[in-house]
Amino acid sequence: MSASAFRPYAARAATPDADLGRQSIDDLDAAICTLARSLNAETYRLLVLVRTFDDRMGWAKWSFRNCAEWLAWRCGLSLSAAREKVRTAQALRELPAISAAFADGRLSYSKVRALTRVVEWHDEDALLTHALQATAGQVEERCREIRNANPESVSLTRRAWERRALSLWRDAARGVMTIRVEVPLEEGELIAQALERAAAAGETAAGLEFAAKPHADEVGETTGNGWRAQQADALVAITKAYLNVEPSAEGSTADRYQVVVHVGAEALSGGSGRSDLPIDTVKRLSCDGSLVTVHEDERGTPLDVGRKQRTVSTAQKRALWARDRHCSFPGCEHKRYVDAHHIRHWADGGATSLDNLTLLCSHHHRLLHEGGFTIRRDAQGEIYFQRPDGRVIPRFGYRLEDMRDDGAPSAEVGEMRGVYMIRAYDRHNYGRRAALA
Repeated sequence: MSASAFRPYAARAATPDADLGRQSIDDLDAAICTLARSLNAETYRLLVLVRTFDDRMGWAKWSFRNCAEWLAWRCGLSLSAAREKVRTAQALRELPAISAAFADGRLSYSKVRALTRVVEWHDEDALLTHALQATAGQVEERCREIRNANPESVSLTRRAWERRALSLWRDAARGVMTIRVEVPLEEGELIAQALERAAAAGETAAGLEFAAKPHADEVGETTGNGWRAQQADALVAITKAYLNVEPSAEGSTADRYQVVVHVGAEALSGGSGRSDLPIDTVKRLSCDGSLVTVHEDERGTPLDVGRKQRTVSTAQKRALWARDRHCSFPGCEHKRYVDAHHIRHWADGGATSLDNLTLLCSHHHRLLHEGGFTIRRDAQGEIYFQRPDGRVIPRFGYRLEDMRDDGAPSAEVGEMRGVYMIRAYDRHNYGRRAALA
C-alpha cells in the first residue's frame, strides 16, 4: 500500500490525551462521529484492496489455500472474521448504491455485512434506505427476516437442528455443574416459556432470601440471588417435575432415581474423614431420602452392603403433611418439592420423630443446611428461624420498616437491591398479613 493511503491520518494533528479532558461533551461527540465515518470509509477501501488481492490470487504466493486464510494470518484476524471480510468484499462488486454509501462513510461495516447476505433476494435501494435510517441491530433483524422468507432458509433451519447439543461440565472444586445447551430458536423459546411458567408458579426463590448480601467468591465475582438465579431454580423445578421424585401431599415416597454419594461415617458425625460433597450438602440430601449403607475397607473395597431404608417413613411423612401442610419457613407456602428436615440432624444424634421434623421446600432446606440459616426453639418449645446475621424472622414475615436502618434512605428510592426485593415481598404478603391481623 502506498503512503498516500495514510494521508488523511498523517495530515490530522494528534490531540494530546490531556487536552481531551478539557473538551466539551458536544466536541467529543462530534469528534467520535467524524472519526467513525472516516473509519467506515477506510474499511470500504480495505475491502476493495482485499477483493483485488483475492482476484489476483495474491494469497497463493504464501502457499495459502484461499484469501481468508492469508488475511487471518497477515492481519491478525480470526478465520471467521477474515472469511466474512472476503465474502463482503466480493459481494460489494455488484452493489453500487451500497458501495457508494459505504465509501462515503454513511454505512458501517456491520450494516453492510448484513445487507450483503440478503440483497440478492431484495431490492438494493429499499435495503439501503432502511439501513441509513435504522440501527445496526435493526438492520440485522430485518435481514434475518428476509432470509427466513426465502425458500433456501430451510438449509439454515436444518443446520441449526443438526447442531443441537447439550454439554455438562462438573467442577468438583467449586461444587457446581455448568450446563450449556444449543437448540433451534423455536425450541429454545419453548424452554424459555417453560422456565417462565415455573417461575410464575412460585417454584423459585423469592422473598426474604433476597435480602441476603451478595458476596464475592474465590475468583472475585459477585454472586447473589437475582433473575438468573430464579431461572436456575426454575430449571431444577422442571427437572424434578419430570422425574416426579418429590413426595406429594398424599405422602407418596416412591424413588425414581438414585444418587450415590461417598462420605465417611466419621466425617458425617463431625470428625475427620472424606466426603464427595460438603458435609452440610450430604446432611441435606440424607435428611429425607433412602439410604443404603456400604461398609468399605481403607482401599474402598465394599465389605458389606446394607438394605435400603428411608430416613423418614411414609407414615411419618403423612403425619408431617397433616401437621405442617406446607413449607414451615415464614412466609412460604410451597407444597411442591418439600422435604422432611431434621431440626437436629440424625447424624448428630437427633431422633427421626415428629417433634424433631419439619417440612421445608427444597430452596429453604438448602438455606438451613448451606445458607447459614438456623432453626431454634423458644421457651414454649415452638420453632423459629434465624437469618445468618442472627436476626429472627417473624412468623408472618418482615414489615418494610423492620428492614431499614435508622437514618437510611427511604425504601421508595430503592437504591439497595436488597431493600427493593424486600419491598416487593412486602407487597406480595400485605393482604395475607392484614387478614391475619
